[in-house]
Amino acid sequence: MKEYLKHDEWSIIEEGFIPEYNRISESIFSIGNGRFGQRANFEEQYSGDTLPGNYLAGIYYPDKTKVGWWKIGYPEYFAKVLNASSWAGINIDFDGEALDLAECKVEDFRRELNMKEGYLLRTFTAKMKSGRRVKVEAKRFCSIVRDEIAALEYRITPLDFSSPINITPYVDFDVENEDSNYDEKFWVEVDKKVKRRQGYVTAETKKTAFQACTGMKFRIEQGGKEVDFDAYRIEKEKYVACSVDLACKEGETTVIYKYAANVTSLNYKKKELMDRCKAAVKEAYKEGFQSLLREQAIAWGNKWEEADIRIEGDVAAQQGIRFNIFQLYQTYTGEDERLNIGPKGFTGEKYGGSTYWDTEAYCFPFYLATADQSVARNLLVYRYKHLQKAIENAEKLGFTDGAALYPMVTMNGEESHNEWEITFEEIHRNGAIAYAIYDYIRYTGEQEYLSEYGLEVLIGIARFWAQRVHFSKRNGQYMMHGVTGPNEYENNVNNNWYTNYIAKWCLEYAMEAIEYVAQNHPERYQEIEEKIKFYRNTETGKWKDIAGNIYLPKDDELGILVQHDGFLDKELLTVDDLKPEDRPINQNWSWDRILRSVFIKQADVLQGLYFFEDHFDTDTIRRNFDFYEPRTVHESSLSPCVHVILGALLGREEKAYEMYLRTARLDLDDYNNDTEDGCHITSMAGTWMAFVKGFGGMRVFNDTVQFSPFITKNWQSYAFKVRFRGYYLEVKVAGEQTQIINHTNKPLEIMLYGERRELPANGTVEAAVVHRQG
Repeated sequence: MKEYLKHDEWSIIEEGFIPEYNRISESIFSIGNGRFGQRANFEEQYSGDTLPGNYLAGIYYPDKTKVGWWKIGYPEYFAKVLNASSWAGINIDFDGEALDLAECKVEDFRRELNMKEGYLLRTFTAKMKSGRRVKVEAKRFCSIVRDEIAALEYRITPLDFSSPINITPYVDFDVENEDSNYDEKFWVEVDKKVKRRQGYVTAETKKTAFQACTGMKFRIEQGGKEVDFDAYRIEKEKYVACSVDLACKEGETTVIYKYAANVTSLNYKKKELMDRCKAAVKEAYKEGFQSLLREQAIAWGNKWEEADIRIEGDVAAQQGIRFNIFQLYQTYTGEDERLNIGPKGFTGEKYGGSTYWDTEAYCFPFYLATADQSVARNLLVYRYKHLQKAIENAEKLGFTDGAALYPMVTMNGEESHNEWEITFEEIHRNGAIAYAIYDYIRYTGEQEYLSEYGLEVLIGIARFWAQRVHFSKRNGQYMMHGVTGPNEYENNVNNNWYTNYIAKWCLEYAMEAIEYVAQNHPERYQEIEEKIKFYRNTETGKWKDIAGNIYLPKDDELGILVQHDGFLDKELLTVDDLKPEDRPINQNWSWDRILRSVFIKQADVLQGLYFFEDHFDTDTIRRNFDFYEPRTVHESSLSPCVHVILGALLGREEKAYEMYLRTARLDLDDYNNDTEDGCHITSMAGTWMAFVKGFGGMRVFNDTVQFSPFITKNWQSYAFKVRFRGYYLEVKVAGEQTQIINHTNKPLEIMLYGERRELPANGTVEAAVVHRQG
């Protein structure tokens, strides 16, 4: 853990510059608006260790994989979100001496991510090699109101000298991806233009032929007045800049206002891009920095009014949850059904920025309860539109007749993951997509989604499971060999309990969906049958047989569901048996040693018990939690949140709080020593789940929303809001008292601590907090 950030309820604050932590901070202090995002790289040049990054939603490159591409069914490429043009850069030079914090003595350094109003602020005093001291204040943001626009204000004050100053704002498309497999650059120049105080570069991606145009326009003030200037225009390959020479006076502040825009061929015709970019930049320039910043603050205020989680008495916990919510809103808005949520969002390049099963299993509930219903629906429609690609993915592996295998990693629906044990074997991802359809309908009540989109997806997934299992004559049951469950520290195992169970559930749910659509939308059902050549009696008869006879490993002596065949034959150590220097094991042990160990990367059996809590009694959940949690090293960012929810259900309040802090502050405290690669965006949605489903005890069963809140002794009170079927509800817990408030003009029946209650229109119900016995 690296606890170098100051605890604050509304801001992330770094005081003092620690160069060896710079990449971590670049991730944590990232800004974005759902359309593009920027790591917290310095505006001025920096020759120290840095990972420059500006990423555009939906723009990717199919980087040829280094391994496995010659094998049948193996993806030929790994899809990468591309590092795009640097729009924030401003080189500063004093009489030939560059401002570069790697070459200066840095004093009074402070970096603040203001989450309440949505901007990044950095201040410092630099003593240069010449002895000159200069004070800088830089503020920037990506507009969530005008999502093509970004703006920055850069203030420079010489403290003990006067001299010439050279200011060079630029746009640089000559960028690299650090994770390029072959050190290849992915952009080629299409066009560029530069004028006295503005510049634009249009570039195109190799292979995929996406185009993007980034532009800038700037103005300069000195002594509070705008400066007229002549600029030396610089043009290089994929690069434009305006170099301005001025005189700066001791104690006088020079201010640069830079306005930028990013537009892409995802949204405009290629021939229009530069004109569209110019128009966006002109709009921002005309509006002005302070006006744009004010509307940014208002827009963020509206978001916080709707989705804030308030915790009283624990600043670390409060800061953690707000940081997670803030980054989620910066990453995905749900306005474009072509886009999805990458595990690193716009904060780094690891995992290629692509879509994983994380979206459905972890992110989906957050958007379902905190945004308009259309947002979650768009996430489902995204997968529906990739159904044909999922069928093609399955065909490459030898499956037939419309079986669909959704990819582990994708940008366009095609599998692009390059590790065989995940690409071929981590097939439980199919189940998460089916579960999201079920979760959406359960939460919203919109059963019609099945006829419109959902049923085709469910049938494709069911067809896959029906072919992926095999019947064991020896045991008289269906089995599934050669899989990797959610615990990626176990590869190529037989009969992973979670995978087998979710396959069984998918088959059963698909049959339920077929019955519903056939009865309620017969014309649409007939259309689907003909479209996908579905043979109901033949296929569902087989599905029913599999679902009723699939092998689900268990151990009667221990009373647990067994993670997979042979798991209990291992040396059943616990995490307490590990030495401190062994942790994290994925950075200190060989892969061979990890695979032979009992240690679990993330919730596996417990993932299934979280999804299907209502299928199991509390004693079964307790026995499995007590067996598996002590063997879980939580080296996946997705692990702690599941353990919070189950721990809270079982009354393990201390464990729930411990795991909550771990997930809420995973990046802020760099628990797993990997934040420098980017923040764990999808686990941030898991943090929201941990809070609302864990401490808030929120569930939806039988068309009724249910709450069973409790409060940890570390907090004085907390509150959160959720949307549910047109209602807007607020949960408040203070001391030993719970309130559920209805902010809607109609009554609602809810369950509170297992008791059915009538929640009046614009009214409140109260109850004493009920603590479960751990």
